[in-house]
Amino acid sequence: MAFTHEIYMSLAALVLFCTTLTDAKSGTPRLIALALATGAIISSLIAFGAHGDLFNGSYRVDTFSQSFKVLIAIGFFLVVAFGEGLRGIERENVADYFFFLSLSVLGLTFLVSGVELLTIYIALELSSYSLYIMVPLRSNRFDRQVEAGIKYVLFGAVASGISLFGMSYVFGLAHTTKLDALLEIYPAIAATPMGLIALAMMFAGFFFKLAVFPFHLWTPDIYEGAANETSGVIATLPKIGAVAVLIRLSGMGVDSGNFAGLMVLLAIFSMTYGNLAALVQTDIKRLLAFSSISHAGYMLAGILTGTINGYAGAIYYVGGYLLMNLALFHVIYSLSRDGSNVSLDDLKGLHRKAPILALTLAVGAFGLAGIPPTAGFAGKFFVLTAAFDAGYMWLVIIAALNTAIAAFYYLKLVRAAYSLEEAPVAEGAPLATLPFSVTGKVLGVIFTVFILAVGIFPDALLDLFRAAVH
Repeated sequence: MAFTHEIYMSLAALVLFCTTLTDAKSGTPRLIALALATGAIISSLIAFGAHGDLFNGSYRVDTFSQSFKVLIAIGFFLVVAFGEGLRGIERENVADYFFFLSLSVLGLTFLVSGVELLTIYIALELSSYSLYIMVPLRSNRFDRQVEAGIKYVLFGAVASGISLFGMSYVFGLAHTTKLDALLEIYPAIAATPMGLIALAMMFAGFFFKLAVFPFHLWTPDIYEGAANETSGVIATLPKIGAVAVLIRLSGMGVDSGNFAGLMVLLAIFSMTYGNLAALVQTDIKRLLAFSSISHAGYMLAGILTGTINGYAGAIYYVGGYLLMNLALFHVIYSLSRDGSNVSLDDLKGLHRKAPILALTLAVGAFGLAGIPPTAGFAGKFFVLTAAFDAGYMWLVIIAALNTAIAAFYYLKLVRAAYSLEEAPVAEGAPLATLPFSVTGKVLGVIFTVFILAVGIFPDALLDLFRAAVH
């Protein structure tokens, strides 16, 4: 029972591999992927609450890891459910796309249960390399996907290499790769200069996944160059895995003043840089890319506290972020009938042409801005309250100021959607074809309801995450 979800996801990846051997031009791969993604949610819920170990304690299934697996499965389903198919991907590559997506999800599933450094690293690489392949699969109608793919591989390889090098130093200093032993031994080592450097290098790969400053340089170009569907995956699912691992690893140095100070600086720089850079963006995917850097800072604010409330707040935050960010990517996907990128001008008059999508956009943007009663407001409240209780008052003050800055560019999206002006409808424009499908409208309603429901009734989820962390 404990490993039901892992077995299911492995079989799902095998089934999707088999679809790559069939007629690639049929719509079968998407239907199979949608069915398997639905089953992924069911299998993650069936296994929820079970406990078990594998490989001499290197892989552990517990409530903590199962909570993240449910979030990953939900994200997997929502990405596959977007619209009528993959508009930004050539039809002959659709089966390959879903296969590599399932492999990345499988890698993240393994990642959140890893409690040994090499196990974590191998799972991280499985999830990463699958994403590297997905980026250049964008249709040849566009001209930046290859550049984006190369940049993603290069930055990812550097971050991965630094992380592995840091792990080797951690092993050399502590003589173990098991997290249980490291959590007892390493806090004292982290107080030394070499121990701090090793820990910082090891965290590099996960800061890269979370797009934490200064590991953020890849983010805007990859978001812009990748297909809309791929950008939605990169913007959400890897961050869930990164938060899980950072929570597990942070106990190695969170009690060290130097390491905690380093994470505070990274959180502040991420919030501030991400928000200021997002202010001047007109391409919505680039705006969301810089926005993701800012949100990484808020997630770090909960993790660096080293408390149950801080960790639970970070899990809640990344869960809400999953819903809100995918809501905006759903709008982008629905607007872009040919798979092209969407700008602010393309949103003008959206409330007249597609009121449900305009509402989805508004709720998602309000949530990311931290406006009540959305999940974004509750998430920010929980992580900042935990940071304040832990004594990081200046971090809380700067985070509050950044929330005000973020509201400006998120509200620009809403203002454009509810503008009385009409979007330009030139040849090939994203808004050229309306109305939207029933599937798109239903998915928009689902996003809206859940973003509000999670924000209005957060107690049950927060209590669950507290128990999982404990």
